[in-house]
Amino acid sequence: MATIALDPHEPLDRAPAGPSLDAKPHPFARLIFFGLLLGGFVYACASVLIDTQGVGEELALGAFAFLALALVIALGFEFVNGFHDTANAVATVIYTNAMPANLAVIWSGFFNFLGVMLSSGAVAYAIITLLPVDLLLNVGSSAGFAMIFALLLAAVLWNLATWYVGLPNSSSHTLIGSVLGVGFANQLMTAGSTGGTSGVDWSQAQKVLTGLAIAPLIGFFAALLLLLVMRAVLKNPKLYSAPERDAPPPRGIRALLIFTCTAVSFSHGSNDGQKGMGLIMLILIGCAPTAYALNRTMPESATPAFVATADRAAAVFESKGGLATPLPIANARAILTQALQTRDVERPETYAALGVISRDVSEQVAGYGALARVPAQATPNLRGDMYLALDTSKLALKAESAQRRFSAPEIAAIDAYQDQLEAGTRFIPLWVKITVALALGLGTMVGWKRIVITVGEKIGKAHLTYGMGASAELVAACTILAADRFGLPVSTTHILSSGVAGAAVANGQGLQARTIRNMALAWVLTLPVAMLLSGGLYWLLLTLVRATGNG
Repeated sequence: MATIALDPHEPLDRAPAGPSLDAKPHPFARLIFFGLLLGGFVYACASVLIDTQGVGEELALGAFAFLALALVIALGFEFVNGFHDTANAVATVIYTNAMPANLAVIWSGFFNFLGVMLSSGAVAYAIITLLPVDLLLNVGSSAGFAMIFALLLAAVLWNLATWYVGLPNSSSHTLIGSVLGVGFANQLMTAGSTGGTSGVDWSQAQKVLTGLAIAPLIGFFAALLLLLVMRAVLKNPKLYSAPERDAPPPRGIRALLIFTCTAVSFSHGSNDGQKGMGLIMLILIGCAPTAYALNRTMPESATPAFVATADRAAAVFESKGGLATPLPIANARAILTQALQTRDVERPETYAALGVISRDVSEQVAGYGALARVPAQATPNLRGDMYLALDTSKLALKAESAQRRFSAPEIAAIDAYQDQLEAGTRFIPLWVKITVALALGLGTMVGWKRIVITVGEKIGKAHLTYGMGASAELVAACTILAADRFGLPVSTTHILSSGVAGAAVANGQGLQARTIRNMALAWVLTLPVAMLLSGGLYWLLLTLVRATGNG
């Protein structure tokens, strides 16, 4: 067996030759690629114009150009996410000769596209809830736009940096670090006026970061265990040996590897694509609130149910508030905003404020007859009230005293109200799904070679086997789909890379210390570096805006 010295200090025994990664795409394929890329952006811009004109919201040329730039950066994040994370799905089929490299990335891109299109949408707003309350309520302000640009630019820059050196870093990890950085910077910059409460929702951050932290452990040990089980049950020695030079796997093994590649591609699209959707919705709400702050596609026939659930929930909250005189609406908003910032809802005035806001939301929607009829001038306040009612009521049900304070019918009434509020505010237009799906899918078809080599050659000390590839990808696909079901953002990269490492150990190989060390270093550095980048960019952008008198 020939020796390929990937590391001059650590010569490794490997298969005679690696797969061909240098095949050039046909010129016609390039034409289709760039045509789809341009067509997707034009489609997004046209959809914005149609949506805004449909509700009578005219965007000035400058505002439209600003929105187009923001969309380019947001879709650029998904594009980079695509080519940064492609290796997670295609490295195994390429290095086991199950599929040629060019066909593998096209196949992966198509199923990434499908994954986005068929996603639940539950993950889209999971990361957004980490952002400061004051920025979410005023996303169209200068601070709101500075927040969006800072976190997107920081995420893209770190993703490009780790891609350039061939490290399989997590786009999810990077984006969450960027969000935390903006929140922390906002907390420092507004401490004097808000008491330092306009920062990160650390309870939600802990939930998200816990998911990211345990993902590599799940990937490593689950893939290790699965391969050990396979070795005990499936005795075919070809499953556990390096592929012969340029020879495709046996038919059944090849089908298994293509299936696992498909599953990882689809699950990656279903989870990672939603992160871009949520960010694009923030941009749209800030730039064109009349068209996008409320779900105007909800039919008029849904209004009676919305009003009825709001009235029932309002009655529950009013009964817990115990105030003889209703609060003024402005005071109620201030109380709920403070409750969200401090994460403290277990006070009578908070429940009284929830009752006031919920009753007002019910009266407004009933008065207009449907969300589609809410006029432009009323849209920001109504959306803000619905956001306050939704997130504060969620905190109320999570509080330690919730089971004592609320009866089962009362909890059911609040749950039904929350469902209606989510349907009215947390929605994804079809064109947003399509453009994000195109950006992610097309992104998988470029720039994949660097990280494919790392995953395929530089984790284990011997060539990737069929069993290693299948076990790592099965674990990754199942874990990501489960996370999507529960609305949790997880890292495809962390799960798959650690799965390959676990499978290598189970197969009796060692691990390349240098690669594992570099990957671990990148994973550890991602959070603080992304936080520093996004926090610094947020401070710089907001300072520039205020210096020009636009703050």
